[in-house]
Amino acid sequence: MYRRLFYLTLTLFAIVYAIQACNTPSTVQVAEEQLPDTISYNFNVRPILSDKCFICHGPDANKREADLRLDIAEEAYKALKENPSAHALVPFKPNASEVFLRIASKDSAYMMPPKNSNLKLTAHEISIIEKWIKQGAKYEKHWAFTPPKAPQMPKIKDAKWAKNEIDYFVLDKLEHKGMAPNPEADKERLLKRVSLDITGLPPSIEMMDKFLADSSSNAYEKAVDALLASPTYGERMALHWLDVARYADSHGYQDDGYRTQWPWRDWVIHAFNENMPYNKFVSWQLAGDLMPNASKEQLLATGFNRNHKITEEGGVIDEEYRVEYVTDRTNTFGKAIIGVTLECAHCHDHKYDPFSQKEYYQVFAFFNNVKEVGLESVIGGPETYAKKPLMEISNADVKDIMKFINKQDTGKLIVSVMGDQDTVRKTYVLNRGVYDAHGEEVKAGTPKSLLSFDEKYPKNRLGLTQWLFDKKNPLTSRVFVNQVWQEFFGRGIVKTSGDFGMQGELPSHPELLDWLAVDFMNHGWNIKRLVKQITLSATYRQSAVVSPEKLKTDPDNILLARAPRYRIPAELVRDVVLSSSGLLVNTIGGPSVKPYQPAGLWEAATSGRGILASYKQDHKESLYRRGMYTFIKRTVPPPTMGIFDASNRDQCEVKRLNTNTPLQALVMMNDPTVLEASRVLADRLLQEKGTAESKISTAFRKIVCRKPKDKEIKLLASYYADQLKVFKQKSNADKVLAVGEYPLSQKTNKTELAAMMEVIAAIYNLEETITKS
Repeated sequence: MYRRLFYLTLTLFAIVYAIQACNTPSTVQVAEEQLPDTISYNFNVRPILSDKCFICHGPDANKREADLRLDIAEEAYKALKENPSAHALVPFKPNASEVFLRIASKDSAYMMPPKNSNLKLTAHEISIIEKWIKQGAKYEKHWAFTPPKAPQMPKIKDAKWAKNEIDYFVLDKLEHKGMAPNPEADKERLLKRVSLDITGLPPSIEMMDKFLADSSSNAYEKAVDALLASPTYGERMALHWLDVARYADSHGYQDDGYRTQWPWRDWVIHAFNENMPYNKFVSWQLAGDLMPNASKEQLLATGFNRNHKITEEGGVIDEEYRVEYVTDRTNTFGKAIIGVTLECAHCHDHKYDPFSQKEYYQVFAFFNNVKEVGLESVIGGPETYAKKPLMEISNADVKDIMKFINKQDTGKLIVSVMGDQDTVRKTYVLNRGVYDAHGEEVKAGTPKSLLSFDEKYPKNRLGLTQWLFDKKNPLTSRVFVNQVWQEFFGRGIVKTSGDFGMQGELPSHPELLDWLAVDFMNHGWNIKRLVKQITLSATYRQSAVVSPEKLKTDPDNILLARAPRYRIPAELVRDVVLSSSGLLVNTIGGPSVKPYQPAGLWEAATSGRGILASYKQDHKESLYRRGMYTFIKRTVPPPTMGIFDASNRDQCEVKRLNTNTPLQALVMMNDPTVLEASRVLADRLLQEKGTAESKISTAFRKIVCRKPKDKEIKLLASYYADQLKVFKQKSNADKVLAVGEYPLSQKTNKTELAAMMEVIAAIYNLEETITKS
């Protein structure tokens, strides 16, 4: 009886303790998260207000409650409309500030945010607000909306570690956190990393041997220079820009007919290889047609703003789709070039950022004067492969002016480009974003919170580029530098690379971002110089090995105490396979190609009209082109690349997902391209002299880009011996070797070939093969 009573009492005590623990304010969290000595509005307070308060007390006038606005200091300091004797914020006096009193209240009828909003501030966040008010409740302009200024170089203890200025900012943060950077990666892994990052291709054995044998102090810099000088650099850099520009080989929508926009892609590759300054690169794409005495190359560059989807479906409302095209250009400009979510002001004032709906349509006006219609033609023949305004590229143009275009026949070649009307089309605020709900008429302009549009600029796209590359523009340089950083580290200094606004993430290294942005502008917007700066830094050269301590302290590697380790992009997975096997056709540019693809995919999702109603696979050299040249039909994008997170190019995309799924493993085990590459490489190796072990070692180096360990060679040689037995007994080598169209050598023993093919396929399926490590 007493024992039962004791256990019952103990159980009740445990339940009460658990309930109290759950309901006690998070003092432990407050203790763990130390409050900064000085509270910054930008970095400490604004993220809290933006997440929890601005939805009702922010820029959007239509959703604003109690006529209280907390994103502007003057408004927040004013007497409350409903209670003139009270103020939302009283500097230095939290207990007289309604904001603090309400967020700290336990009374559900009085507390803010209200209970039904499902938003709640933590004890730490409340303490931040309280301390900020005590320190004077000082507001600051949003960090990304103030022009970058070059900060002073920080002082660091271990100056010998730094290779260039980037490292001072990274190491300064690490030293403040009591962490040390990783040592430099070994030469083989470092060469593979930088080769994939700069050219998208693995280094050849000759390149590896040369780099390993070079013991000079600048051996690595020489390797970087050679990679930057390679024509494949332009292809690798263009890959990200094709996502940004939503490039595809079909028009989109239901019929999804064929388009010939690939000469624009050839121009992008050429521009990167020529190291065209970023300000010129973007200005030509936004307004090449408006340049004085515009050249055909400048006109071709404007294809950037005609890469959007275009309907060919009869019966649509013409104006609705024309407005859709202008909207796409406006949203792309916001996300890709200035890194803000302008599209959120399409139907109403932005809920978080200081962009009104009127300002959205002022930007819209720059792109609203194009000489185009919503529906030009239904799906048809070659005359529909580009839409007006368009340009025709002749053989003479390719021979004399645009030698970078890989035109492979004498047929007519047309490309959609930009071209404005002679008269200015009126632009209106569209109420609720509806195409025919005209509100107030507006003129071309830009958001005042970023940088006022100078009256001396022409009010067209050319003027917009001048505004964009004004050194007082706070976003242009920051946004591009961040995107380039993201391509080399897998994560931008600002993680939300398409959103530098209030809801975007704060920069992990704000001083570094500003230093890079200012340096980039001061050195002529030189992209290759920026790439070289990043790749020569000690930060980039670190080993990717992660200790348990670093994994626990910084699981996402935000502090950059190690090199990042992640799977390479979809197109590069294909490139690694083709290049290492010797199958890759190195031709640059030209029309997109249709490699192996499971049967029936296009046929299952087609209107039955046009030349893309069914998939007609290419043959010979077209089967072995780089991944970036794979044909992209918007309604049925390439399935293998989609599994590896490639963009379907429906809209502007500045950062891809990076997932890890079983389907990816199934692709590597079963894709015809991987199996064919395994067969071809095995065939070539077996025709060389040497032992099975030496041939496996060569294959390993070609694919994984390092010399295998003895243990790895023994394991793979043992697997080869096992496979020899399997194929000798079952005599099914012919079935295994039948994959792919590349001709089979008649000299090689089929049993040995099938066995070696299996070994090489296993090497292709190593995680390390398709991982930047």
